[in-house]
Amino acid sequence: MVGGYMNYDRYFHTASVLADGTVLVVGGYSSTYAYLATAELYDPAKWTWTLTGSMSYARYTHTASTLNNGFILVAGGYSSTYASLSTAELYNPSTGTWSVTGNMNYARYYHTAAVLNNGKVLVVGGYSSTYASLSVTELYDPTTGTWTLTGNMVYSRYVHAACTLANGKVLVAGGYSSTYGYLSTAELYDPSTGAWSLTGSGDTGVSLYGAELYNPTTGTWTVTGSMSYNRYQHTSSVLVGGEVLVAGGYSTTYGYLSTAELYNISTGTWSLISNMTYTRGYHTASALANGK
Repeated sequence: MVGGYMNYDRYFHTASVLADGTVLVVGGYSSTYAYLATAELYDPAKWTWTLTGSMSYARYTHTASTLNNGFILVAGGYSSTYASLSTAELYNPSTGTWSVTGNMNYARYYHTAAVLNNGKVLVVGGYSSTYASLSVTELYDPTTGTWTLTGNMVYSRYVHAACTLANGKVLVAGGYSSTYGYLSTAELYDPSTGAWSLTGSGDTGVSLYGAELYNPTTGTWTVTGSMSYNRYQHTSSVLVGGEVLVAGGYSTTYGYLSTAELYNISTGTWSLISNMTYTRGYHTASALANGK
């Protein structure tokens, strides 16, 4: 079922669920308009998209983080005018406007951002037009609007994954390094010390069927059930019941995909569900308050 059309076609954008349940989509690249500064809001109740304030800088492959005050922090990305960006902007949901905040110390894109338990935002790695793949990381303080360098990773990397664990540490896994190529390594960031440490390594590859589970207690990875379709640049969403929904992406076997699969954490297996209407990759997926 198609839930309305955006005002601008885009990919490599970001999507953030706001406190009122609407979804803010920001930036990206358009086959019609190239790099985008536009942002729009999706209303799940009406299935409609509405343009909101535009950013000061057009960008794609940036990050978007929801701060404790409800503002959205957009950082970095790539622009045809400025190449890799160090700029950051804040979106105020109450006014629908953007304001420029402090610049990062390193311009970067294809990085990740994780919100820490103390409310700060950790930006990790990425690619720089000047330095290639980055190992440097930095912290954004919402109270001062400034960035501070913190510990470097052991491996420079971009197009990796990052998540905040229940113990407050941040797990970074995989990615690509200008020095080492595709990475199977994973690292943990400790906010109390600002230091990184290597943890267990996973598998490596480009377009994979396989999936792995990380155990924070033991620091080890375990291979679990395989998907029916190998894919990358897909989306992954945790549903209310704990299942994981993987949708779309690109397959080296089948090209762009419309297929979607559900992972059952209890059985460690994947099951195919209904296909999307359109094949797509480099898209976004947002879990809504109504469970959809």
